[in-house]
Amino acid sequence: MIRPATPDDVPAIIDMIRGLAEYEKALDKVETTAEQLHDALFGATPAVFCHVATDGERVAGYAIWFVSYSTWLGRHGIYLEDLFVHPGNRGHGYGKELLAELARICVERGYGRFEWSVLDWNTPAIEFYRSLDAAPLDEWVMYRLTGPALEKLAAADG
Repeated sequence: MIRPATPDDVPAIIDMIRGLAEYEKALDKVETTAEQLHDALFGATPAVFCHVATDGERVAGYAIWFVSYSTWLGRHGIYLEDLFVHPGNRGHGYGKELLAELARICVERGYGRFEWSVLDWNTPAIEFYRSLDAAPLDEWVMYRLTGPALEKLAAADG
């Protein structure tokens, strides 16, 4: 079953965030606390959302997403930040069901696109996404500012 996350799901989602980071060889980069995630998802003005896949009572996977905007399309879209299914639950369709739910939200709301990023070495994920007819944007290169570089730019005078 796919459903919006509830506050009771936060511990399971934090566990899966750590599982995803471990898989991506970046567990030491995770700073998110359960309190931060709770506030982001269920605070006064949430700007990030989460759906979970359940296997009976247990959370088997999650998708964290937010609304984006395309100036070229003139419409909103969805950007998928994380998609993760517990290793023991893989191969049962949970990942596809989570993506299908977000695709339905896009269509129902008139959004123009559904996007995400994948590490270039994550062959199983790339093959899965291609099986859904998702197209890689090979001509685009993602950039990121964090930490000292972000602070330096923020402090720059014009």
